[in-house]
Amino acid sequence: MVSTPIGNLGDLSARAVEVLRTVYAVLAEDTRHSRHLLEHYEIATSLTPYHEHNEARETPRILERLKAGESFALISDAGTPLLSDPGARLVRAAIDADIAVVPVPGASALLAALVASGLDADRFTFFGFLPRKGRERTEAFDAVLELAHTAVVYEAPGRVADTLAELERRGAGDREVVVARELTKQFEETRRGTVGELARYYADAPPRGEVVIVLAGRGPSSPDEEAARERARVLRQGGASARDVARALVEEHGLARNAAYRLAHEPE
Repeated sequence: MVSTPIGNLGDLSARAVEVLRTVYAVLAEDTRHSRHLLEHYEIATSLTPYHEHNEARETPRILERLKAGESFALISDAGTPLLSDPGARLVRAAIDADIAVVPVPGASALLAALVASGLDADRFTFFGFLPRKGRERTEAFDAVLELAHTAVVYEAPGRVADTLAELERRGAGDREVVVARELTKQFEETRRGTVGELARYYADAPPRGEVVIVLAGRGPSSPDEEAARERARVLRQGGASARDVARALVEEHGLARNAAYRLAHEPE
C-alpha cells in the first residue's frame, strides 16, 4: 500500500520509489495518470488497472498471483490508498488469506489539511466525500454537526459553497472552519474563517481543484444549552416540526437562531 504525492512529485519517499521498482507490478487506479509518476522516477515496473469498476473481478485473480509468490504495490491517483479510494476489498482478501499487507506511508490530503488548519488535531473524524442527496446526506450532516471534535471532509469544488451553506443553515455558522485546496500544488491555498463567512466567500468565488474542509467541533454544552436540548427533545416527541422547535428555543431560552436550529435537528 504505497502512498503517492497529492500534487508535488517531490513528496514520494525513497522507500516508496524502491518498492515501486522491485514489485512484480503496480496496481493503479488510473494507469495513464500513474505512468507520469513512474516515468518521473524512471521506474519501469508494469502498471495494472485496479479501480472501483474492476476490483470485484480482479481481486480473486490478484489474490491467486499473490499466493503464487508475486508481489504487488497498490497506489491510488494521489495520496494514501483506501482513503476515499479503492483497495479495501483487496486488503481484506489478502488478510483473510494470511498474506502480508505492508503500508508505505506518505502524502495524505486529509492529514496535510488537518495539520495546516490550526484546529485541534488531537482527535478528529474523517468523513471522506459526503453523500450528495437524500437521507444519507442528512444523516452525514447530523454526524458532522454532532461531533465535539474536529471533522475532516473531502468536497468537490463546485459543492463547497452549498456544503458550507448547509452547515450554516443547520446552526454551525459561527464554528471555525478551514478550506484547503490544491495542497502541495502551485496554487495551494488555505482559507480560514467561520462557516458563515466562508459560505458567503465561496458563493461569490467558487474554488478550483481538490478541496478539503476542516470543521471545528461543536464545543462543550453550557447548562443553558442542556436545558434547551431537553426542551427540544420534549417538543420533538410531541410532534413539533424542527422549525417550530427552533422558534420555541429562541423565544423561551434566548438561543441564537443557529444554535436553536442545531438543537432542533439533533438526533434522538
